[in-house]
Amino acid sequence: MKVFTADAVPGRPYWWDHVAWPTLGERPPNQTEILIIGAGYTGLSAAIAANASGARVLVIDSGQPGQGASTRNGGMLGAHPRIGWDTLASRYGPSVADALFSEAADALSWIKKLLRNEKIACDYEECGRVQLAYTSDHFAAQKRMAAQISEKGGGPCEILSRDELSNYIATPLYKGAIRFPKHGALHPAKYLHGLLSAVLSRKITVVSNCPAVSVQNAGTKWRVSTPHGEITADKIVLATNGYTGQQFQWFNQRVFPVPSFIIATEPLSPELIKELAPSRHMMVETRTHHSYFRVSPDGSRILFGGRAALVDIDLTKAARRLRKKMVEIWPGLRDVQLSHVWTGNTGFTFDQLPHVGDRNGVHYALGYSGGGTVLAPWLGRKAALRAVGSPEGETAFTHTRFSSRWFHSGGRPHFLRPLDLWYRHWVDRREDKTAND
Repeated sequence: MKVFTADAVPGRPYWWDHVAWPTLGERPPNQTEILIIGAGYTGLSAAIAANASGARVLVIDSGQPGQGASTRNGGMLGAHPRIGWDTLASRYGPSVADALFSEAADALSWIKKLLRNEKIACDYEECGRVQLAYTSDHFAAQKRMAAQISEKGGGPCEILSRDELSNYIATPLYKGAIRFPKHGALHPAKYLHGLLSAVLSRKITVVSNCPAVSVQNAGTKWRVSTPHGEITADKIVLATNGYTGQQFQWFNQRVFPVPSFIIATEPLSPELIKELAPSRHMMVETRTHHSYFRVSPDGSRILFGGRAALVDIDLTKAARRLRKKMVEIWPGLRDVQLSHVWTGNTGFTFDQLPHVGDRNGVHYALGYSGGGTVLAPWLGRKAALRAVGSPEGETAFTHTRFSSRWFHSGGRPHFLRPLDLWYRHWVDRREDKTAND
């Protein structure tokens, strides 16, 4: 059948249909105290924090602010660690593992306060999130994780049996779930624009289409070359995540872009939406496809994202792959067409944790590994506070090892291509077999 509606524009995020991009200056001043490179969630939050300390702040972006992952993600608000406590403790020690779990809950609470204080109208809803177990082994692991989250102060959660899942999703596919009642949903582009408005209202200069071509240490100052002139800065905060350029080689070796693809259905009837997702929770899977799906804020569509590939592929091919997974979950959508398909870069690290620190005088917050809606603004703030010397910049994410691997020297992550084949032709098939046993 036909995949797309007649008016579909592949490549344009659904979220962009609901915002208007502001006109910003394209010539930066030649001096500043704090220069922030990158104007997504991380950079804009860093700008607010640095400005509150009394510093003169400048934000530059290689394109339009937020047109990377900040306005391309699924709009799911939650911050529990991707990695289990036992693994974190074995890598970094029990005290760091405890702190990482605890900080996730702190970050989520802080984001909700930020939305209130800045009056950011982004369709926020504390609807909760369910993580759906694809196999019995996954469900057993969820029970262990739920116990660890509760014990370590990572926020409230509860285990749902298979019989209880019909209250959340209309499918027999899953073995059980964890429910996070304090997680939520928002419109990511409206969220970004709310942060940008908060920055501009503080008279902070934000310059679009202004990439940092080169960065040089000039003793007590930094000299940053851009197409619009040179900028001299006392401090730099790097906030580029999955869009970090090759001029930042050390960081580029440690944060690599992984594409995430998302589709949106054509408008559906309210009755069908209610049947498919009766509770309107955010939903994610445990299987390695990393599928995540939700009802759109206006209640009219299903948005469905995940690993269509670990490398960039044709968007029509990506749409077909995601649609196939969506129909596996909800067979009733087999005749539904798609109005949107798009992609954006998630910034991954080799330990699947974000990192905050100072590399030879460049402060940074990078590598959210799919958890940026909460952790990017939280850790952008931390990086800025560290840059201005505030003790409030302390975070557990400075106490982990920001490591590289011998097979990735920076630039394009070529190792993802064989990994993509391995996942699709071995891991996914083995997982499907296990689920059906």
